[in-house]
Amino acid sequence: MEQRDLEGKVAIVTGAASGIGAATALGLARRGANVLVNYARSEADAAKVAEAAKQAGSDARAVQGDVAKDEDCRKLSAAALDAWGRIDILVNNAGTTKFVNHSDLDGLTAQDFQEIYAVNVIGPYQMTRASVPSLKKSNEGAIVNVSSIAGIAGIGSSIAYTASKGALNTMTLSLARALAPEIRVNAVCPGYVATTWFSKRFGDDAAERIKESQSKANLLPITADGEEIAKTVLFFCGPESRNVTGEFLLSDSGLHLAVMAGARR
Repeated sequence: MEQRDLEGKVAIVTGAASGIGAATALGLARRGANVLVNYARSEADAAKVAEAAKQAGSDARAVQGDVAKDEDCRKLSAAALDAWGRIDILVNNAGTTKFVNHSDLDGLTAQDFQEIYAVNVIGPYQMTRASVPSLKKSNEGAIVNVSSIAGIAGIGSSIAYTASKGALNTMTLSLARALAPEIRVNAVCPGYVATTWFSKRFGDDAAERIKESQSKANLLPITADGEEIAKTVLFFCGPESRNVTGEFLLSDSGLHLAVMAGARR
C-alpha cells in the first residue's frame, strides 16, 4: 500500500479523464490527496476516474472546464476551494495537437498555432494564475507541467506542438523563479506514451505499430504507459522533491539521446 504522505492535501489535475492525467489523479488519491478531476469533453470517463479516486480513500470531484478559457480556469480553482478550502498541488496536464509532417510548412495555419498554444501554454499559465493565491498559503505548493521531449528535441506531431512544449518548458523556468520560495514549479517531459488516445484516433492496429516503432527508437526498448509517467509526476508533487524547482525531467526511455546520436550521423 502506498504511503499516504499527501493526506489532507488538495490537487487539481487538468485533462484527467484518461491517460497520464487519470493515472496522476489516482496516484494522488492513493497518497491521500483530495483531487479535482478536470475534463473538457469526456464527462463519463472523468466521472469514472473520480469514483476510482474515492475508492482509493480520498474525496474527488469531476469538474468540466476548458483551460484555454480563463473563466474556466478560475472556475476550476474556485471549485477546489469550495469543496476543500485549499489548493496544494496543480498538475497542468491538459494538452492538444495536430499531426502535420514537419516538412509540410503549408500544413499549419496561424489558427492551428493559436489553438495549440491556447491549451498547451496559455492554459497552464491561466491555471497557475488562478491557483497561486491558494498555493502560496499551502507552504508546500507544487506545480507540475506535463510537457514533452518535443519541447527539448524538436520532434513530435507537428512544429506547432513542439514549439508549444518548448514554450511550456521556458515558462516552467520563469514561474519557478517568480513563485519561489512558496511554490515549486517543475516539468515532466515524456517521450511516446502508450495511451488509449492513440487507439481511439488511429485504431488498435496502427496504435500497436506506433508503439513497436517507438520502442525500437528508444535506447531502452520500453514504451511507457500513463501509470509510469504519472509516477514521475507524483515525484514532483510530493515531499521527496521538496528541494527541487525549475527542472525538466525527461522520462523517454533514452529517446532524446538516440535522436541526438542520429542527428550527428
